[in-house]
Amino acid sequence: MPGASARITAVDTYDIRFPTSRELDGSDAMNPDPDYSAAYLVLRTDAEDGPEGHGFTFTIGRGNDVQVAAIDALRDHVIGQSVSELCADPGSLSRELIGDSQLRWLGPEKGVMHMAIGAVVNAVWDLAAKRAGLPLWRFLAEAEPEWLVSQIDFRYLTDALTPAEALELLTRARTGRAERTDTLLERGYPAYTTSPGWLGYSDQKLTRLAKEALADGFTQIKLKVGANLDDDIRRCRAARAAIGPDVRMAIDANQRWDVAEAIAWTRALAEFDPYWIEEPTSPDDVLGHAAIRQAVAPVKVATGEHVQNRIVFKQLLQAGAIDVLQLDAARVGGVNENLAILLLAAKFDIPVCPHAGGVGLCELVQHLSMFDYVALSGTTEDRVVEYVDHLHDHFLEPTVIQEGHYRAPLAPGFSAQMHQASIDTYTYPHGTFWAADLATITPGTVNA
Repeated sequence: MPGASARITAVDTYDIRFPTSRELDGSDAMNPDPDYSAAYLVLRTDAEDGPEGHGFTFTIGRGNDVQVAAIDALRDHVIGQSVSELCADPGSLSRELIGDSQLRWLGPEKGVMHMAIGAVVNAVWDLAAKRAGLPLWRFLAEAEPEWLVSQIDFRYLTDALTPAEALELLTRARTGRAERTDTLLERGYPAYTTSPGWLGYSDQKLTRLAKEALADGFTQIKLKVGANLDDDIRRCRAARAAIGPDVRMAIDANQRWDVAEAIAWTRALAEFDPYWIEEPTSPDDVLGHAAIRQAVAPVKVATGEHVQNRIVFKQLLQAGAIDVLQLDAARVGGVNENLAILLLAAKFDIPVCPHAGGVGLCELVQHLSMFDYVALSGTTEDRVVEYVDHLHDHFLEPTVIQEGHYRAPLAPGFSAQMHQASIDTYTYPHGTFWAADLATITPGTVNA
């Protein structure tokens, strides 16, 4: 095939930051002033007119340079690799990066280094899907189940999910796959929106945006909670009045509470009929989530955006600790690990409602949910992907929302590629925006 001998020649990295804190976009009880950021990379090749692989992981400002440095530390593993071999077996690179005996000490399989591995692995999947001429969701959905299973690291999982069980789940889902693809292309995938609910917004702005969400076809919104109970009661009352009794309203504490506090606070908000309480406590506290779930039912418990790897997800499922699993496209070790997490959720029959928002997270995670619908779970019942109306215009293939649904991406790749003009403008600190902005700010006061 053309470019069969091509190799990776460079891994270019960028510290890209957007000043979202200035409008309080993204504000919550734990993160009052986020500057949405991307530690971004491009895999370049020597294939003439061949595609590049784009990937990133998400941060919220300070420390994005640390994340970029972690990606840089992986460069020698990637440069010189055969493009065709990488794209035929991304799992091999994933295992090589995770298995580096010295870098592994910085994890293992958690934190900044694991997220860096995820960014590189996702860039390989972007490259592979582009070479195949398919959007990633379709590239995955049309792959042979045996190959998908080969991409998954089952280490530490086999007490909950074996390769044979994973193969059975994927094989069984082949029935009806073509019909579900047609349905997805026609209707899209259900979304919910967090845009009305940022903690720093006034009640008036919350009410206006909640009403706009209904007019745009969303059937679920989400509010940030956890800083002050009286404020939360007032804001939940305003939101419920704006959307009426029949629209789902989720609440999200962003890990703010201890277990007892989470139970008491959620019960205090129960009169507003919250659909789920998200991240009620530390994402590492499996037993705490289980206790909260038992105490606050019928309010559901949801978590996952900060769960560090497939092993913790496994434990949450085994312990009956969650009602809703919220994977993140850029938190764990990339597509390969998220395939494992989707299969675990399917095995335990727990709906997946991914975390998105941020910068580029909507663009990425839509592919994983669409693959899940077409080729694994076979349903969108009680499944929605988060949507936040921020920063999509910086991507070549931005997320498209229509009547409260994600439209299925059609362009080849993982929808990860940013416009070069956005990179040039928002790379920190020398991009044109930041260079001009920092020149006018007193040292010590910039929030980036």
